[in-house]
Amino acid sequence: MGVAMLRYILIGALVAAPLFSFGRSAAVVREYRSQHACPATGQFKGPCPGYVVDHIVPLCAGGPDTPENMIWQNKAEALEKDKTEWALCRWIDRLQERKAAEGE
Repeated sequence: MGVAMLRYILIGALVAAPLFSFGRSAAVVREYRSQHACPATGQFKGPCPGYVVDHIVPLCAGGPDTPENMIWQNKAEALEKDKTEWALCRWIDRLQERKAAEGE
């Protein structure tokens, strides 16, 4: 997935981003893996060399922790995507802090 497409998806997810509490569930990752074979090995269990399961819309941007919001991604692409997501999450945090300060 290209960075431009990722930004398009994320902006759509941010239209009214409330305060989110997020955490990744190992059980949900296992559910995703039970339905989607590893691209490197074709197996549904065990190691998947060179790949990680990643959220399409980040949890910090309101993306759900569900198998439908997950995708296999090679590690190099995942690291690049993570850089964009970390910046986005910091931006969301600052925006939420400003909104909270204005509401007081």
